[in-house]
Amino acid sequence: MSGRSVFKRIDWLSVMLYLSLVFIGWSNIYSTTFTEADESIFNFGMLHGKQLFFIGVSFVAILIIMALEVNFYERFSSVFYLLSMLSLLGLFVFGKTIAGATSWYDLGFFNLQPSELAKVATALALAKYLSDIQTDIKRRKDQLYAIVILLIPALLIIPQPDPGSALVFFALVFVVFREGLPLFYLAIGLGLILIFVTTLMFGTIWVAIGLALLIVFLFGLKRKSYKVPIFPLVVIAIITLFFSLSVNFVFNNVFEQRHRDRFSLWLRLEKDPAKLEQIRKNIGYNTYQSEKAIESGGFFGKGYLEGTRTKGDFVPEQHTDYIFSTVGEEWGFLGTATVIILFSVLFLRLISLAERQKNPFARMYGYGVISILFVHYFINIGMVIGVLPTVGIPLPFFSYGGSGLLFFTILLFIFLKLDTNRLKESF
Repeated sequence: MSGRSVFKRIDWLSVMLYLSLVFIGWSNIYSTTFTEADESIFNFGMLHGKQLFFIGVSFVAILIIMALEVNFYERFSSVFYLLSMLSLLGLFVFGKTIAGATSWYDLGFFNLQPSELAKVATALALAKYLSDIQTDIKRRKDQLYAIVILLIPALLIIPQPDPGSALVFFALVFVVFREGLPLFYLAIGLGLILIFVTTLMFGTIWVAIGLALLIVFLFGLKRKSYKVPIFPLVVIAIITLFFSLSVNFVFNNVFEQRHRDRFSLWLRLEKDPAKLEQIRKNIGYNTYQSEKAIESGGFFGKGYLEGTRTKGDFVPEQHTDYIFSTVGEEWGFLGTATVIILFSVLFLRLISLAERQKNPFARMYGYGVISILFVHYFINIGMVIGVLPTVGIPLPFFSYGGSGLLFFTILLFIFLKLDTNRLKESF
């Protein structure tokens, strides 16, 4: 396929949405670092200048992706996966520690975060495996292999420690569900999360009372001739009860104090107002200031470069994980709604592109892209507005970070390249 044909067939709506998010993101990074002494947007000693440089690097990467043969990504997906796992292992020897996490390689002119490369490689490897087995993944062996592909990078990233990035890999399980993994497993996962949170908030006694009432209710249905499998439900209730009993032990003995503080703040577990306020000032300080910045923006915002909390550096890490608070302060509700709409349209468009693929590898990889981007988007914005606990992951195409922008761009445009060949069942 010629270069002219590729750019003719590329989905320009997705490209325009990508460019819009990158431009708005860079504009807000500039706002967080702007001072009256700034003379040029091309000052590469400043964060906005560095981000502008990596925008250029990302555009070069797009040209390279579009120039390669479409079957290149499927053919070498296993090699990419192996190399990315080796790069994660190398961090334990050669990694650079920043903010308590050994997650980067110091390359002199910038820091490379290999977990971002691993997201792309894992999405490719999972799509390759699922397309190769040519099944609806009902066999336990196939399910196990698919989960192992996701577990390996997650287990290598957790000890860095970087639980936020590790969480993103588990999001790829939605690709496996799309390809036929029984929803029973999803129900189990969501049920365990619900029991965990419920136990922390109300205690095991109330969980036991709830389970007992549920069994009594179902037994009443059975007596009225409804076919309700009581014995399996009793077994599940007993297992659930034992899991609930283990929650407090895990919370108090496995979690670190900073993790316990985040859950205490999120679920309001601490009943002492003074202690809760102390937690808010310490571990919850970033979120508190972020909420205040967004709240101060009102409906129309204070105006570009006019955010007083942004200028005063009230929100730590505002150019990275908390960049969305700048949008809220300077552009108000209209600005935040615009960003959310842009992301939403992008996700809906990518779902549409994935569903129209004739090649299984392209479809599965497309859903991998959607899963990774959506989890980053959902958790980051939820964290910034205080409805989710603090997890250090960036907003795609928006937050400052060369590695993040480059590999999010690669992640997306590999799929857009695959989409240019969508009418063919195989590459």
